[in-house]
Amino acid sequence: MAGPPAVKVTGAREFRAALERMGGDVKDVTALNRRLADDVAQAARQRVPIKTGRLSKSIRARASKTRAGVNMGGRLAVYGPPIHFGWRRRNIEPQPFLYDALDARRHALVGMYQGEVERLVKKLDRETPG
Repeated sequence: MAGPPAVKVTGAREFRAALERMGGDVKDVTALNRRLADDVAQAARQRVPIKTGRLSKSIRARASKTRAGVNMGGRLAVYGPPIHFGWRRRNIEPQPFLYDALDARRHALVGMYQGEVERLVKKLDRETPG
């Protein structure tokens, strides 16, 4: 199996460095990553199979200045990974709701990221004395 689906942003490191040089706050990038992860987490909650609701409640967005991600499972829903990835020995078919959520939202996420980067650059350009 290939690795999990991802959206890779080329030049993100350079963008953060330029943002800091222009006097911007990298916390804006962390907030953007949080919004993107929240978007995928919400989409995953709509796709997760529901029996008790604990697996849906375990879906959490995480973000830093360098990445965004979504976790699920944990001690309250330890069965999350077998539901998502399947478990052949137990005849559990995979239900990749996280991957499906990301795939369904991929184009919108890229647009959100691009729009926010443009907004930040314009904002800093206005604030930079020239």
